[in-house]
Amino acid sequence: MDLKVTVSHTALAALLLSFAALPAKADQLQDVMQHKELKCGTFADVPPFAAPDPKTREMVGFDVDLCKAIAKRWGVEAKITPLSVEARVPEVKLGRVDVTIANLAYTLSRAEQIQFSDPYYLAKEMLAVKASDPGTTKDVYKGKRIAAAKGSTSELAVKLNESDPLSFQDTGSVFMAVQQNKAVGMVANTMTITKLVNDSQTNGIPMKMIQDPLLLEPIGVGMKKDEPALLAKVNETLLAMDQAGEINQLWDKWLGPNTEFKMVRTDKVVPLKELKFTPIP
Repeated sequence: MDLKVTVSHTALAALLLSFAALPAKADQLQDVMQHKELKCGTFADVPPFAAPDPKTREMVGFDVDLCKAIAKRWGVEAKITPLSVEARVPEVKLGRVDVTIANLAYTLSRAEQIQFSDPYYLAKEMLAVKASDPGTTKDVYKGKRIAAAKGSTSELAVKLNESDPLSFQDTGSVFMAVQQNKAVGMVANTMTITKLVNDSQTNGIPMKMIQDPLLLEPIGVGMKKDEPALLAKVNETLLAMDQAGEINQLWDKWLGPNTEFKMVRTDKVVPLKELKFTPIP
């Protein structure tokens, strides 16, 4: 009887020791702080978000600066890892980068694989028509032929607006479709539309942008799932940077009124759940 009790106690002690030897669940934020390094995945060559500087070959752009600003607030170094468009989600999902800051739009399929921060700006699919067109809202263009890049979010936005999509392989062809009266208007992201509308004032038939967005795409920081501490820290930092005007400063440097894009950032960092938008599948 005594022997059985002794064996039982010994087995229990061994079991406890085996549990103690198991590695603790990784905490990515803790790892970042311990190693004093925030690994950021950015675009490899998509200016003005992230691209090699022609002179120094160092990565520069809005997303690069945003990563560095977050790292500075945390007291760590930013390590920039250029990624292809397709690798933005897989690399953060596998933990090869801590965060992806690469104009990453929230979609339902992506949200199944990674977690998103609160958005720091809203990308919009915008409609442009000839300046002489009397229309002022997107509803006016339901059932009308609208050009967009084939297979793009812009093409989806045309369909969601119940307009008749006319698809082309590239944005240049989309623009010319409106200039040549093949389509009433065209849809692209705000940056592209703003640039083309500005260019059209001196090159071709003047166009205007309809201020009513066809589709909203919240842009956030991508992170590995089940990392609540990292998510909370990123959201806290983005909000603080926004309130301090720091995100606006970075925006104006790369995309603002004094750049070729001439875009004004009016968005504020708000929880994703508070946004009224139709998530893309």
